[in-house]
Amino acid sequence: MQEVQKIATGSPWEDIVGYSRAVRIGNTIEISGTTAAGENEYEQTTAIIKAAEEVLKEAGATLEHVVRTRIYCTNITNWEEIGKAHGEFFGTIKPATAMVEVSKLIAPEILVEIEFSAIIP
Repeated sequence: MQEVQKIATGSPWEDIVGYSRAVRIGNTIEISGTTAAGENEYEQTTAIIKAAEEVLKEAGATLEHVVRTRIYCTNITNWEEIGKAHGEFFGTIKPATAMVEVSKLIAPEILVEIEFSAIIP
């Protein structure tokens, strides 16, 4: 059986909801939906990816290992700002991705949420 590493950030929501910020099983890392503060979609997306980068580091990986992102946003008309920030980090990595508009996220000021999947070869 493969070792399971659960990564926590200490957020009270992890215990209340019952989730881990990330889980590594073998060479696969799954990062839960991640949000961040920011004035707009670009700032939030940038902060989210930087936060995921820190989680990946703790799990022994880098952004280079990301094979998939799932982007949820509350206003798809602003996709270019989200895409611009995503491209600044993943322009050469080019993971598979999806961008989906949702009616709302956990709080009204949250405009973007991203999940990440990574595989360490």
